[in-house]
Amino acid sequence: MYHQITKLKQNCFVCVKQLQNIKRSIFASLICLPTSLLALIFFLLLLYNGFAVFYVHLPFPSKPQPEPANFSKANLAGNSLKKLPSSVMYAVKEDTPSVILKTLLPLLQNPAISVTPINHSVVLKPKKAHGYKAVKRMLSSGDNSKQFSTRIRDFLGNRGCKVRFFMTWISSLKPFGDRELFAIESLFKSHPYACLVIVSNSMEAESGSLVLKPFLDKGFKLIAIKPDFDYIFKDTHAEKWFKGLKKGNVSPGEVSLGQNMSNLLRLALLYKFGGIYMDTDVIVLKTLTKLRNAIGAQSIDLENGKWSRLNNAVLIFDKKHPLLFKFIEEFALTFDGNKWGHNGPYLVSRVVSRVNRTPGFNFTVLPPSAFYPVNWSRIKSLFKGPEGKAHSTWLRKKLEQIKSESFAVHLWNRQSRKIKAESGSIINHIMLDCCVFCNSSSSSL
Repeated sequence: MYHQITKLKQNCFVCVKQLQNIKRSIFASLICLPTSLLALIFFLLLLYNGFAVFYVHLPFPSKPQPEPANFSKANLAGNSLKKLPSSVMYAVKEDTPSVILKTLLPLLQNPAISVTPINHSVVLKPKKAHGYKAVKRMLSSGDNSKQFSTRIRDFLGNRGCKVRFFMTWISSLKPFGDRELFAIESLFKSHPYACLVIVSNSMEAESGSLVLKPFLDKGFKLIAIKPDFDYIFKDTHAEKWFKGLKKGNVSPGEVSLGQNMSNLLRLALLYKFGGIYMDTDVIVLKTLTKLRNAIGAQSIDLENGKWSRLNNAVLIFDKKHPLLFKFIEEFALTFDGNKWGHNGPYLVSRVVSRVNRTPGFNFTVLPPSAFYPVNWSRIKSLFKGPEGKAHSTWLRKKLEQIKSESFAVHLWNRQSRKIKAESGSIINHIMLDCCVFCNSSSSSL
């Protein structure tokens, strides 16, 4: 038994020695091969490996796939399209999207398209599909106001207006409150013989007339009138833009359309009639009749003393002024309803920076103290009452500065609407100086 085990071990040792000899022979043979042949072998091995990794088996379908919709020019012109199965919808993907103008929705061109069947149950409606109903409701306010041109011309021409003011209110009447009424009070306190036109889609109604009745009873000249957009925008770049909006070719965007319509209306009204436009959250401190073709800076660069941003809450321009024409053109060509301020303060800043010092554009950029003595980020300070001796001193000096340097004060309603004026505050003092109905509810400003 022991002899057999010993013999088996010897045989295994011999086999191992033979395998080692074979291994040495193979390596010796490979070393002797030319380098090019070795490279070819390795390349073939890599090629085989890559094919094995990336190979995908595509089974032949048992049933033909539904035929995609044909978007040829002939079919778009009116030829019948092949009916698609009711259980399948198709998502059209542009592999090479076309250039999209800022003022228009994407147009059907001839992009390379791929058609992918998707589940009908997960198809979502366009995010802004509901927005066009609101657009139609707002724009329809001008459908019954074809007498706009006659009424406004009679009002401005037959009332002996020494100065024309315009305001816009493209919203429901409900938010029109004490602050807006006080803005009107301050206007007539400084300009008792002025004419005020409020272009509004809600204030011409009976409820709106009741709101304005106290001013009419005092003998002030004002009128609330629904806009005739087609008439107001006629013969300007806004005319084509507005037609596109009505047809659905211009997206109103996420920002309130009423706000953007107000941005455009103020420009078009001044271009057509000339005068002074004011937001309904601007308190007038003194007469503006000595100003002509002026716009106010909202902020300045402290390093060089030049304006860094303008604002459109107060605009004073002659009829047909070329800068207004440029403002309207910029609105129509670069409209973006998704960016707050893009069609308002940022717009006037863009245009003025381009035309500045251009011959023929005679206008003045007033310093921030003229209309915006306090920036929006600090507007709350004007509503605060005195909180100690040092604060009282600051309030007194700030009030004196505003009375001396400012024509008006923009209250930045977006930031201050919910703030009440405290007793002894700067706004409280301004109210006492600028009120017409001083014992009325306007004291709750």
